[in-house]
Amino acid sequence: MGLFGVSLMAIVLAISEQANAQAQEIVITGREIVERLTRLEEGQKHLEQRIADVETRLGQRLDEVREFLLWGFGVTFAGIFALVGFVLWDRRTALAPAVRRIEELQERERRLEAALREYAAKAPELAEALRKAGLM
Repeated sequence: MGLFGVSLMAIVLAISEQANAQAQEIVITGREIVERLTRLEEGQKHLEQRIADVETRLGQRLDEVREFLLWGFGVTFAGIFALVGFVLWDRRTALAPAVRRIEELQERERRLEAALREYAAKAPELAEALRKAGLM
């Protein structure tokens, strides 16, 4: 019974300590409550200010990202237009000698036809050959 009594006494003491601790927490004056509420309000104001600062910085960062993207797209499109312009210029430059050669060949063909017609007026056999070929 001695061990049971000691155990019972330990349990009673532990319960009374908890009750005593709870009783001390419950005894808070109105002034302490006001002070704690004041500190909570100040903390809340501080948190609201930090949130506002974060929102401001986030807005600035988004503006910077938007500006960077606009510059990036601008540079990309400028490069594309420059490339298209170069391709068109190069094509025109590459075709110019071929166009010039074709014009020279057409002029030569006209002169040859004129010479053949002139000679065909004197040579009836040539005139007959040119008629058969559809050149006269």
